[in-house]
Amino acid sequence: MNALEEARAQIATLDKEMASLFERRMKLVEQILSYKVRNGLPIFDADQEARVIARNLPSVTDPTLQEYYVLFLHSVMDISKAYQSRMMNGMKVSYCGIPGAFAHIAAQKLFPQAEAEAFPDFADAYRACESGESDVAILPIENSYAGDVGRVMDLSFSGSLFINMMVELDVTQNLLGVKGARTGDIRKVVSHPQALAQCAKFIKDHGLQEEDYANTAMAAKYVAETGDSSLGAIASEETARLYGLEVLERRINASGVNTTRFAVFSKSAGTIPSAEHFILVFTVRNEAGALAKILNIIGSHGFNMSSLHSRPMSGPVWKHYFFAELEGDVHSADGEDLLRQLSPVCDKLKMIGAYKSLSL
Repeated sequence: MNALEEARAQIATLDKEMASLFERRMKLVEQILSYKVRNGLPIFDADQEARVIARNLPSVTDPTLQEYYVLFLHSVMDISKAYQSRMMNGMKVSYCGIPGAFAHIAAQKLFPQAEAEAFPDFADAYRACESGESDVAILPIENSYAGDVGRVMDLSFSGSLFINMMVELDVTQNLLGVKGARTGDIRKVVSHPQALAQCAKFIKDHGLQEEDYANTAMAAKYVAETGDSSLGAIASEETARLYGLEVLERRINASGVNTTRFAVFSKSAGTIPSAEHFILVFTVRNEAGALAKILNIIGSHGFNMSSLHSRPMSGPVWKHYFFAELEGDVHSADGEDLLRQLSPVCDKLKMIGAYKSLSL
């Protein structure tokens, strides 16, 4: 056997070993996907991929080969993601609205292989996940222009689901019309009240009438069905493509920064590696200084509270609960001690999510 044949024989042996390792790795990838589905996590995790490269790169001692090893790892991880996408075909995502709604857009970007199912209101989409009809529910929690979505917070307080991810979706409002229509033809616009408020200056400057609609996608569908060139909808470009409308004017919302945060709900409370935030909902005892005592406990453990919302409870008059978002890892020693100290001073305390934020 010459040197060439000997090298090829050794490569063949290594290829056989790598094939066995590849199969074992992909079986573990199946377990990872199961965890992600249960906890409402997307397939792609840029931070985890960076950790994989940083952890394994020192194992390659040849500096020249390190560059190619990074390419090799990226290739392996791309194959893993493709395999997970293929297996995710049976996954179901519930959201509020109709195809083209911003929640639907978020669902498609996060879980492109999953089946997205529309529900008429937030509660129905939430309950679908609770009952197992869907694997995850994607619901808006806050808009940078219009503020928090109280009904979704209320579901978080009273329901049984957990938040393992928050995603930020840039919301750009556009004037849509039927084929052949021009901006000057539009006399009335229809859209969700928040979208109309965001575009109030454009509407006033063009002397348009306005009409509320349940959501932006339904407004676009209505305009498409009427075929009326004097009627416009305010919605996304994705919605325009979906319902065969033309974008007459782009970015007509007054604020250049308009972002909606969506919470991804699932039935399981996962332990997310390097979770950056967590959410607590709680009620306080009816005694002087009760809320201050809770805030002092949180502060003494070094957690920054990024937001605190007070929401009325159904039932008792003038009774409220609090929805607090904190920065840090609740699964750390400080986080676990925080929950222990808060428990006896709260009438009700619930940790509904430890999550990482993602921008779409």
